[in-house]
Amino acid sequence: MPHSTAADLITPSSPLEEDSELPDAPPHALDVKEEREGDNQKELEIGVPVREDLKPDIKLEDLFDDVDDEDEEFPSSGATTGMVESSPPAVPIALAPSAKYTDPEVMLAFYQRLFPFRYLFQWLNHSIKPSNDFGHREFAFTLQNDAYLRYQSYPTGDLLRKDVLRVNPSRFEIGPVYTAPPRDRKTLRKSTAFRPMAKELVFDIDLTDYDEIRTCCSKANICHKCWSFVTMAIKVVDTALREDFGFQHIMWVYSGRRGAHAWISDKRARIMDDQRRKALAGYLEVVKGGAQSGKKVNVKRPLHPHLARSLDILKDHFQHDILEDQDPWAEPEKAERLLQLLPDKALNDALRKKWDAAPGRSSASKWADIDSLAKAGASKTLDGRLLLEAKQDIVLEYTYPRLDVEVSKKQIHLLKSPFVIHPGTGRVCVPIDTRRLTKFDPLGVPTVTELLGEIDDFDGQDLKEEDEGKKIQDYEKTSLKPYVDYFRTYVASLLKDEKGLKRERIDDDAMEF
Repeated sequence: MPHSTAADLITPSSPLEEDSELPDAPPHALDVKEEREGDNQKELEIGVPVREDLKPDIKLEDLFDDVDDEDEEFPSSGATTGMVESSPPAVPIALAPSAKYTDPEVMLAFYQRLFPFRYLFQWLNHSIKPSNDFGHREFAFTLQNDAYLRYQSYPTGDLLRKDVLRVNPSRFEIGPVYTAPPRDRKTLRKSTAFRPMAKELVFDIDLTDYDEIRTCCSKANICHKCWSFVTMAIKVVDTALREDFGFQHIMWVYSGRRGAHAWISDKRARIMDDQRRKALAGYLEVVKGGAQSGKKVNVKRPLHPHLARSLDILKDHFQHDILEDQDPWAEPEKAERLLQLLPDKALNDALRKKWDAAPGRSSASKWADIDSLAKAGASKTLDGRLLLEAKQDIVLEYTYPRLDVEVSKKQIHLLKSPFVIHPGTGRVCVPIDTRRLTKFDPLGVPTVTELLGEIDDFDGQDLKEEDEGKKIQDYEKTSLKPYVDYFRTYVASLLKDEKGLKRERIDDDAMEF
């Protein structure tokens, strides 16, 4: 793909036709069944009936939450722009010493005391005043019995908070902004009138996709060594999104166990149609093929500028994180995989002979052997250019991001919300500060039970004299504070730019004759 066409991928295409067919968003694989009766679609949740009672009672004051206070993007806990504090006050935490993060009372205490609903609302709404960007947004709940409840929507952030406290889901996911509130989709005269209009561009990195090349862990297990694959991926993808496409509002979120998600909130990204999302995902997809396939990197020469830049980013990681920490070719059968990726049979035979004579030779030494034997004339037919290209492809195969591109291709894809609790680890899905990317420790992210304990510990202390009388929010009493503060700063930057875009549109309209 020519470098000059990168920006073309994000140019808005023509709008959808009013009566175009809309594929339904994919249901939860295990918990949702759908059946068609004529032209109507009926949803059935396993283990739970269709819950029309979950539709909240919308009061007039909830629809207009102090909309006059538009200049205070992040008000104190007493202000109510887009989020009112009308829910019952949080009760004291009274958890049993043996309480687990999966216990309903633990989840409820977390939602009451720690979840940053205000900033989540502002992030998805792109303003402090309620708008269709939030009111037409789909939310999906995974309930405590693992049933899946889709197409929930709320005019304001406070109504979302009330419903979360009432339903107490084990987690919830975020979907697209539709042409109408998702709750009302069945009341529309035309089913085709309900279609997605916008959604953040997202990317998913999962360490299970690295199982064939990581040697320290497998499946759901992770350690600091294999987390470096995620660090490498974030560096490469984030740089490409900013430098090649000009995106600015990119937030990376820890998945809670073995991966990370990118949310791109720039308006140009949100309004991209599926065709352009697929093209952008293809631009970033380099490593292709399953665990049993052959060569997984097949790129054209000369290298695309994005790939040349990526190699420059990854070369140090390859030496330390791959050759030393992973030692991927220590075993003879793994070393054979390396030889398969080299272009010259005579060189391969010489390398194999050397390695067979030195059992236990490290991967770093084997990698160095390639150049040393090549320079020593181990092969009379060796093409130096082909060897260099093969080595570049090997570096890419073992370091370049392995993205789940299907997540990125469609607006209708649902993705787990930031700050929910991972059900398998109890850890919070926190944002990752990319300015301190190498310092991020996935195993050090707090669990929900640890956070609730920190609140209790803080409340049991004597406050300093200068802190007496100050209103300290619960998250500020815990190790969740830096993550919420980072999210708040990210949202403030997004809202500032969105306000500027609105002013530009107003100015453009004023110039029309």
